[in-house]
Amino acid sequence: MIVPVVDNGGQWTHREWRVLRDLGVDCRIVPNATPYEAMQADGIVLSGGALSLEGTDSPLGRVDEWIDRAEVPVLAICLGHEFLGRHFGGRIDRGGPEFGSVDLTVDRPDHPLFSGLAGRLKVWASHNDQVVEPPSGWTVLAHSASCPVEAMAHPSKPIWGVQFHPEVEHTEGGREMFRHFLDLCRR
Repeated sequence: MIVPVVDNGGQWTHREWRVLRDLGVDCRIVPNATPYEAMQADGIVLSGGALSLEGTDSPLGRVDEWIDRAEVPVLAICLGHEFLGRHFGGRIDRGGPEFGSVDLTVDRPDHPLFSGLAGRLKVWASHNDQVVEPPSGWTVLAHSASCPVEAMAHPSKPIWGVQFHPEVEHTEGGREMFRHFLDLCRR
């Protein structure tokens, strides 16, 4: 299985790569300017990044091209999650920033990404911006006291976003979320 991590300049992009590698995946980090035609993937992870998308329509490399054309599962983390929200018509805004441990409430424990995990988890977050309104038709999978859309799912495509960082060891169930994502890539 091949799952590239698309580098959007995130501080933990290498941790995402390492978790996937440790789970036995053929994984590489690719620049977000890589043409879609050059991608070989059974799934794609969109990394976080330091940019602010709030109030802009700035491109994020060629991520929009991949999202529009990909027929494989996509897991977007932090900035990648915010990009999904903006790209599909949701609203991004400055929220109460979250840095460090966050109490996550799983709203959809029946969703495959959260399968078998507790309804409340301690997760690690590091962001100023956030999705405050998901795109039309998207399902909110989880929230926190200061972030209404900690995780969301596309209504018909295998595309999911999480505002927090499942690759960080302090995130409860983070590795399991990656395993669940990889299970979805195998289908």
